[in-house]
Amino acid sequence: MRNVILLGLVSFFSDISAEMVYPIIPLYLTTVFGATPALVGIIEGIAESLASILKVFSGYITDKKGKKKPIAMVGYATGLVYKAALIFAGSWIGVLMARVIDRIGKGIRTAPRDVMVSDSADKNHTGKAFGIHKALDMAGSAIGILISYLLLRSDGGNFEYRKLFAISIIPAVLGLLMFFFIKEKKEHRQAAKRESFWQNMKTIDGQLKLYLIVVFLFTLGNSSNTFLLLRAKNVGFDDTNVILLYFIFNLTAAVFSTPLGKLSDRIGRKKLLVAGYLVFSSVYLGFAVASSKAVIVAVFVMYGLYTAMIAGVERAFIAEISPKELKGTMLGMHSTIVGIALLPASVIAGLLWDGFGAPVTFFFGSGMSFAAALILMIFMKNTYSTKDCGSILQ
Repeated sequence: MRNVILLGLVSFFSDISAEMVYPIIPLYLTTVFGATPALVGIIEGIAESLASILKVFSGYITDKKGKKKPIAMVGYATGLVYKAALIFAGSWIGVLMARVIDRIGKGIRTAPRDVMVSDSADKNHTGKAFGIHKALDMAGSAIGILISYLLLRSDGGNFEYRKLFAISIIPAVLGLLMFFFIKEKKEHRQAAKRESFWQNMKTIDGQLKLYLIVVFLFTLGNSSNTFLLLRAKNVGFDDTNVILLYFIFNLTAAVFSTPLGKLSDRIGRKKLLVAGYLVFSSVYLGFAVASSKAVIVAVFVMYGLYTAMIAGVERAFIAEISPKELKGTMLGMHSTIVGIALLPASVIAGLLWDGFGAPVTFFFGSGMSFAAALILMIFMKNTYSTKDCGSILQ
């Protein structure tokens, strides 16, 4: 578990750096450069699309070359370039370029990092390993968001953006330093004919294909977190308190990720995945009917619980039932599918919001999540073994 902790610390420090900046990018664009909300959305859409496309190919290259640590380190190092680009950006185009650099880095690092977490886990404690990593990841996010919140409240929000960008470089550097203590697992690789990318896809297990399809359908109803924050503002939260809600969400996920990862090792991945989708359905139902601040706070806590139930557990599931030589590819494929589906999901959410009102947006998401839970409940096997991992998934 030593490598798991170190990889978690990489994410911990990197996410402190990232979340110090991320919540204020829309404010920076609109306040300093006069960007419209539509332009902010376009910038984020372009950046996220690039990250999503890169993830599957990063995983494929990881599997092909077998060099996980250097690829992941390069991905995390782009965080430094991102902050520097923000400091020197002279227009919204400069900010767009900075965001693209940041998202490219995320697209590069996600799959090799997850493979290293899987390789470093004890055979029967994969869920625990991913849970620990996710807990540290979310804890870093929470701390970064809290720093932004405190800065926004200080001096009435009149602080120097570029100074914050410069300060955020410090935890990013600490994250990179963790790589010098990580020992990559050495593998004896035999020379063998490599099938093409799409030829390899044909060999994927049916249960994994089913889950990836369900992930796509579910994500169509899981729109950008921006809509959750907009809903909170509708109910009466101001800009700074909305950021505090985001902090509560991340803190909840950090607290519950490890115990729920351990639980999935004992009771099986399917039960946690189904339960997580049902919790998400309840969360969006809560956003749909919310009429008070207390309800909004409660559903943000539940949203954090959903994240703890799903994020680490699904990566453990994918890592376990993927063929060993395609583990990185499939972890990357999962992230790519989520990213691709998020684009139409946000468009659908926006159209429903404009055409029928905010509640309909969340009713739709709740329904899609409930349908995903039913599909998994009915069609995913209760027990499953693979000759590649030699384990039983319950």
